[in-house]
Amino acid sequence: MYSLSGKRVWVAGHGGMVGSALVRRLAEEDCEILTASRDEVDLSEQSAVRGWIADRAPDAVFVAAARVGGILANDSYPVDFLQENLKIAVNVIEAAAKANVEKLCFLGSSCIYPRLAPQPIREDSLLTGPLEPTNQWYAIAKIAGIMLCQAYRRQYGRDFISAMPTNLYGPNDNFDLNSSHVMPALIRKAHDAKTSGAKSLTIWGSGTPRREFLHVDDCADACVHLMSHYSDDQQVNIGSGSDLTILDLAQKICRVVGFDGEITRDMSKPDGTPRKLMSAAKIESLGWRPKISLGEGIESTYRWFLANRAA
Repeated sequence: MYSLSGKRVWVAGHGGMVGSALVRRLAEEDCEILTASRDEVDLSEQSAVRGWIADRAPDAVFVAAARVGGILANDSYPVDFLQENLKIAVNVIEAAAKANVEKLCFLGSSCIYPRLAPQPIREDSLLTGPLEPTNQWYAIAKIAGIMLCQAYRRQYGRDFISAMPTNLYGPNDNFDLNSSHVMPALIRKAHDAKTSGAKSLTIWGSGTPRREFLHVDDCADACVHLMSHYSDDQQVNIGSGSDLTILDLAQKICRVVGFDGEITRDMSKPDGTPRKLMSAAKIESLGWRPKISLGEGIESTYRWFLANRAA
């Protein structure tokens, strides 16, 4: 057990979807939440990160900062996705170790696993096969972060752990069609189709790939649970334990948004990984399960989008 009570907890990347969810969740704990804007500390600059951590002296750190995006963004900017995420991981983890931070949780992504990993994907599938080409740059950076946490644990005895969330969605998601993930992209497409009076909505690829989704507030709750209840080398999956096809997801979203037109498929666009369902057995054995259903999550996310789309 590691108690966050009375601790100074830094959420690196607090302005993002996962980071902001962590800040909301940590408000329920008896701890002091530390945040830093990009103007205060550039996480890609090693000296800046070292200086900030040394000055603020956090007891615990959640590494939620990352450059993220969907298939198009990853495929278009491979250098940016690999280089920026490598810098963030190395700089924050190294500075935390030098400052004797008591505990650190590094957040990755389900894309770290092989493209054709046996389903549901267990934690020991890491590095057992080729990655999905459309997001391998981001995946490599996240794998490096996992290995760095393991290395500091092995060489210096640091209590650094890694958590691997499945596809996340919720408040503060990115709804830009050029850089977003599938869930916010479909919500935006369905909303635009409804408001414009369009007769159809187009999804990428065949619609047959299966994906798992988890509300970001559930993810934040799982991360806090792991920080308190887990201390070991291996990364821990954070997932819902169930999946659905992209076409089924699009239909669910259209019902929530109120778009009743046709859903067409653009077969010239890539499908990505055929299936990506992660095993939740490990985190369930630690006493955690998600609380927010997919339907409830889509509805609340659409309400957030409506309230914030002009911001």
